Amino acid sequence: MTYLLAMNETRKTVLAPHVRAASSLWSRCVGLLTTASLSGDEGLWLSPCQSIHMFFMRYPIDVLFLDARGTVLQGKTYRPWQMSGWVARSKGALELAAGTLTKTGTQVGDVVTVRNS
Repeated sequence: MTYLLAMNETRKTVLAPHVRAASSLWSRCVGLLTTASLSGDEGLWLSPCQSIHMFFMRYPIDVLFLDARGTVLQGKTYRPWQMSGWVARSKGALELAAGTLTKTGTQVGDVVTVRNS
C-alpha cells in the first residue's frame, strides 16, 4: 500500500507519515469504521469531504478540515457518535490519532499538506 505524508508546513512538523487516501464514495463512507484503533503515525485523508460522522466508531480521533490551499479551517477532537458540522469551504478532511493536534500545536490558519512521501 502507498502511504501519504501529512505535514504541518506552518510549524514544520509531521502530523502522520502513514496516511491512507479515501477518495471513492465507498472508501469515504467506510473511513476508519473497520479499524480498532489509529496509531500516532497513521491517518486517513478524505477527499472531497465537508463533514464527518463518528457513528459506530470505537475511539476518538482528531480531524482537520482543509481548504483548497491546505489551510486549516477547523480542527477538533471527535468522540464516538459525534458529528461535525458542515464545513462549506472544506476540500478534504484529515483524520488523525487523538492528541495529534495538541502534540503538534496545529491550529486554524496553519497550512497542511498531504502528499506522497
